[in-house]
Amino acid sequence: MSTGFSSTETNASQDSAPTAGNQTTGNKSRRRKTSHLKDVPESLALRESLRDRCEQVADRIDRSVPMTKDELEQVARRTLEEADLPEAYLGWMMVMISSAFWRHELKSIPPERRLFLLPHCLKHAEGCPADYDEFGMNCKECGACSIADFRGIAEEMGYRVLVAEGSPVVLKIIVGGYVDAVVGVACLNVLEKAIDKVLLAGIPCMAVPLLSSDCRNTRVDEPWVDQMIRTPYEPAQQQTRSYVHLMRAAGDLFESERLESVVPRTRGTAPFGDGQLNAAKVAAMDAIEATEHIAYDFLTRGGKHSRPFITMAAYDAMTGGDCTSTAGAEAVKNIPPAVLRSALSIETFHKASLVHDDIEDDDGFRYGQPALHKEFGIPTAINVGDYLVGMGYRLISDRSAMKGADASAQLDVLDCLAAAHTRLGEGQGAELIWRDAADRKLSPLDALKIYALKTSPAFEAALFSGVRLGMQKDGESVSEESVEEYRQAIRTFSRNLGVAFQILNDLGDFAGDDDNKLAAGGDTFGGRPTLLWALALQTLDDDAKARLMHLADPDCGVSNQARLSEVRRLYEQAGVFETAFRLVDKHQERAEAVADSLQPDAFRRLLYFLVDTVLERPEIKTPSVVSLGIVAPTA
Repeated sequence: MSTGFSSTETNASQDSAPTAGNQTTGNKSRRRKTSHLKDVPESLALRESLRDRCEQVADRIDRSVPMTKDELEQVARRTLEEADLPEAYLGWMMVMISSAFWRHELKSIPPERRLFLLPHCLKHAEGCPADYDEFGMNCKECGACSIADFRGIAEEMGYRVLVAEGSPVVLKIIVGGYVDAVVGVACLNVLEKAIDKVLLAGIPCMAVPLLSSDCRNTRVDEPWVDQMIRTPYEPAQQQTRSYVHLMRAAGDLFESERLESVVPRTRGTAPFGDGQLNAAKVAAMDAIEATEHIAYDFLTRGGKHSRPFITMAAYDAMTGGDCTSTAGAEAVKNIPPAVLRSALSIETFHKASLVHDDIEDDDGFRYGQPALHKEFGIPTAINVGDYLVGMGYRLISDRSAMKGADASAQLDVLDCLAAAHTRLGEGQGAELIWRDAADRKLSPLDALKIYALKTSPAFEAALFSGVRLGMQKDGESVSEESVEEYRQAIRTFSRNLGVAFQILNDLGDFAGDDDNKLAAGGDTFGGRPTLLWALALQTLDDDAKARLMHLADPDCGVSNQARLSEVRRLYEQAGVFETAFRLVDKHQERAEAVADSLQPDAFRRLLYFLVDTVLERPEIKTPSVVSLGIVAPTA
């Protein structure tokens, strides 16, 4: 598998050391579960010996491109095999090799541009005086644990320090432009998740794993942490390609001033995007200006901005990859207006669908604020959603503003967006009709069709728009055959990626995915068609099937906790979780097969990046239940 950032496969060394990226195209190794392989070597002497070995291995790996998680796993496995050590150390070894890989790049980042992440569980649990705020634990220098010691050293050097768990907040801080590298301490469970979100993006990161996964009074190799913090600053040019500049550029598009500059308002001039807009302020506005103002304000409210990133990254991959290079910060400034408007358009359609989805599901909050229909009323919210749809098409159809795209490319992008929008409506409509029907029967094939219609078009539109605009070079004509080849490949890739993503989303919902403000079991109780439900109906006997149908009825007379427990038991009886994960693997393999067939290498690398970061497998465990009808706002 090519990493895609260069025309050659990544090469670890000339000798027998483990190598990364040495698979042949189209012959990707079968993924193996590694979540249970998280033992920490028992003795300090063994840990130090292995750390030294990992540094030797990492120094022979080509650092011009970031390693994928699969490549990192292969290197770690071979290193363990050569040392005749058990597979159980795999997770620990992956962290060590990753840290060794990035240690040189970390030196090129000044301390004031580094983030130091510490876990809560290092604190002395009994009698800790520290309070928690929105950013984590507000540590006090009481001397009871090592957190304050580490924090003091880091802050003295200029680091930003965060005492919190998990990686989502870290990526937000990086994409927000506050820091360029991360060093941290965490358990192996947290570090495994961080690999996908941070390492794959090409962001320098080093970590020291905890010596145990206990949640209280845990331990760490403190001299290692001290050494990591004190990594000296040695000015040097970036070596490893990174997506971080494109991620930041995608987010910046939705800052109020940037949004105004790319697509100026036509009705009003009042400031927007301060998070303070409410019905009273809108009532005081000019009535015609109000719809535009609400729409622009909603565009700035939040989100991952993954679709605009995909469009911009696809364009960059097709035009040389300058935005991921050492000059990436400057290169993103040269992205043509046509690409920016296309990226904005796709997010505008997405935001419109969110407004309508919140109405259809009667959700109370979006981006930590009241949903538009809760604040302004259902009719106004519907109208704002419609306005956003029109705005999305106008972003592409304005010929004079689409600088950097010839007429044929502009038409192809517009056609792709229209087709995606239509399929999304079909998928959402099928879900709503099924949800409101008396017959709760659903086949797995029907569920997969709904998934393909609901989720895949967004990936397809984002990818195709960037690729199509990137195919145009120096005014040369692009053959329809070439356009169609990419169109079909991207459609196949997106369909499989979207279906796999939606299956994982269902599994994550059942596991209680707090990041998406979902209640555990919410799909089942909310009456939404899921593959898990369809697989259970296909597999269970008549009595068990009838019981499952009864439990889905909100008037079944069973408490939420009891319903969840019994639905879970029936799902396990039917083996739906295992089947669902196998289907994810199948669709992932199909998506990767498409990626292996495409050029240039940088575009293939982007497709693998999407696979590895979008398809994050949740851990299915017994979750706590959030009562239906109570939706906590997300920050």
